[in-house]
Amino acid sequence: MGLLSDPVRRRALARLVLRLNAPLCALSYAAGVAWFLALAFPPLTQRTYMSENAMGSTMVEEQFAGGERARGWARDFAAHRRKAGALPAAWLERAMRSVGLEVYTQSFSRKLPFPDEAHERYMVSGTNVYGILRAPRAASTESLVLTVPCGSDATNSQAVGLLLALAAHFRGQIYWAKDIIFLVTEQDLLGTEAWLEAYHDVNVTGMQSSPLQGRAGAIQAAVALELSTDVVTSLDVAVEGLNGQLPNLDLLNLFQTFCQKGGLLCTLQGKLQPQDWTSVDGPLQGLQTLLLMVLQQASGRPHGPHGLFLRYRVEALTIRGINSFRQYKYDLVAVGKALEGVFRKLNHLLERLHQSFFFYLLPALSRFVSIGLYMPAVGFLLLVLGLKALELWMQLHEAGVGPEEAGGGPESSPPLQPAQSVGLASLVAPLLISQAMGLALYILPVLGQHVATQHFPVAEAEAVVLTLLAIYAAGLALPHSTQRVVSARAPDRGWMALKLVAIIYLALQLACIALTNFSLGFLLAVTMVPAAALTKPYGPRCRLGYWPTVWCPWGCSSPGSEKLCLRPGLPMSSFLEGTALVHLLLAAVRAQPHRPQRASAGHWVRGLETTHTDLPWAQPHERHGGRQSAG
Repeated sequence: MGLLSDPVRRRALARLVLRLNAPLCALSYAAGVAWFLALAFPPLTQRTYMSENAMGSTMVEEQFAGGERARGWARDFAAHRRKAGALPAAWLERAMRSVGLEVYTQSFSRKLPFPDEAHERYMVSGTNVYGILRAPRAASTESLVLTVPCGSDATNSQAVGLLLALAAHFRGQIYWAKDIIFLVTEQDLLGTEAWLEAYHDVNVTGMQSSPLQGRAGAIQAAVALELSTDVVTSLDVAVEGLNGQLPNLDLLNLFQTFCQKGGLLCTLQGKLQPQDWTSVDGPLQGLQTLLLMVLQQASGRPHGPHGLFLRYRVEALTIRGINSFRQYKYDLVAVGKALEGVFRKLNHLLERLHQSFFFYLLPALSRFVSIGLYMPAVGFLLLVLGLKALELWMQLHEAGVGPEEAGGGPESSPPLQPAQSVGLASLVAPLLISQAMGLALYILPVLGQHVATQHFPVAEAEAVVLTLLAIYAAGLALPHSTQRVVSARAPDRGWMALKLVAIIYLALQLACIALTNFSLGFLLAVTMVPAAALTKPYGPRCRLGYWPTVWCPWGCSSPGSEKLCLRPGLPMSSFLEGTALVHLLLAAVRAQPHRPQRASAGHWVRGLETTHTDLPWAQPHERHGGRQSAG
């Protein structure tokens, strides 16, 4: 307390902070990036382990031997699908009833905001078929799901055949304590979402579907199966769900354990697992896999039907059979035995999976990075914003510190007069405007689409683009209008106070995004922190405030997500991104001394239009023009 109450010591602390601020910021940023790159190396990555006691052992004898039966059903399904031109619901009903399941169907339809590129249609309809195997040893209070999506492009006939063969095999067993639902969906993710909404009696996407006639217990876990061929050379596991959600790590460990037991080759992000982690090659290969996972998780899109189950607190995985590594060949029997072992162990669960990690990164299937080890990477990046905020606070409160005392050179900021003050009320309007712009980026593109198509001869996609351009054009006027709002008596202090509030709010929003989706928060912080830290709200009449407004902040709510009817279920992450970018715009503006002359549009520099996945670095631009008189 004596250090802060003593004016002399406080002045010395201020000089120290101002002199070392730039080196500390550079060191903190480099430490954050280096920490992230080191996550794939053994000191930070750990071996996976099973946390759930009920699934700690794989001592079960898999007895599945229905490979020929699965291939026969696959051929029949493919023939009926080619004949009908759609999902053969009637044939599936007969096949499921023949193995002793309770069979039900569900019809659904969804109006797309954009026309389907393949069929030029707005209305998509389909039929889901599912059968329920009732547990002979329980009262239908809990259930497991094995689902096979059937899109318009891939038939996935081998997966349907294996599903029917597993249903026939499971029907002859007496040890089931949970109901098992065998689900075949049409229209890929649309059918899966329609069935989940009807099963949980909710409607979050505006889907029109018929109610379900048959139900089982609460779904504990789900496995989505995609097989493109009856000869499988490897099984690829997809874990990224909607908005970066991940399943419980125990479910992934369980599947990997049974793959190792059966000698199946299992991959992650299409990459083989490193065998040697003691050399440099293993961690480098793990780093490549980790980067691929970060990019997919940051997109916010589900990379399989399992991503929709995660929204309903159902742990799920998507397993894809790939025929790429020719030296390994497995038939449907090997895949069926692995799935049988997984469902038998899930049948032993007494409660939902909860003991293992929900937040993690995967450099390999046998290695993981927990949240306590990867969050310091974001913390170091956000520390840069904290240091810059501390520097601005010191400059605002230590009015007598000049450039020589602060340790700066001739280009340092001029000393501020103690008599000048900044009213907090003048900062409310810019902050509210930036909040409104973030909300507009989240809502107006889709709303403007309907209005534009009704009154103007434009297509739906063009209407969305025009709406976004209109919002960006309005955002270009934000720095100029903010300059009018900031106190005219102390323009330098006004801009410094505005940037202080803006970078603090930016740091809070990036921290919130990183907690829910680390990959998205880290990529945003890597690109936005340098722009917010390098620009200064004082100095010569050169502006650097426009380029963030043309940065695409709607990665989680793209038109592609609209076609999958997923956007209404998204949280406000897209709104937070838009608001954070606008606050970065306010933090990046460089103010000029107050002059009575009217500011011209040439004082501003136009930015570059990129997407948020391009991750651009801010490059300062200066306007070269004639000098104006001091007035």
